[in-house]
Amino acid sequence: MALDINGPDLPTPETEALLGAHLIAEATMAAHFVAVAEAAGLSHDEINKHLVDIAARTGLEFWITDEHGRAYLRSQPAVQFRFNPDPAVQPQASAFWPVLTGEVDFYVQDSHVREIDSRVFKYAAVAGIDKPRIVQVGVEIKPDDVVPRMTG
Repeated sequence: MALDINGPDLPTPETEALLGAHLIAEATMAAHFVAVAEAAGLSHDEINKHLVDIAARTGLEFWITDEHGRAYLRSQPAVQFRFNPDPAVQPQASAFWPVLTGEVDFYVQDSHVREIDSRVFKYAAVAGIDKPRIVQVGVEIKPDDVVPRMTG
């Protein structure tokens, strides 16, 4: 069944708000985890292994950048991604750039068709705890599961 991205398959505004608050909490925990893990000397590969495991257990995904917007920590290590501030280049992902620059502390996006694969996701992000970065957490919105699975 195809997902109707403009109709009844999308979460209600109330569900969007609830999911957004939950994702902000998850992103805040991820920001602390990454700051502590890097301070403790864990390699990027070791941190990514933890993010992959968390994603497998929760249905969440993680995109955590350096100060240039390159997602070097992520729950999908095979996928290379860099946030771009230009909405003409990245209509969906560019909205998170102000988190990196410090213009905002967090950003929650309504469920959206994702640029890299046309699946529908909801994303939220917070600023880094230890340095400028985007700490983004997302969850897929599926047609049979309007309120996404976020527990293992």
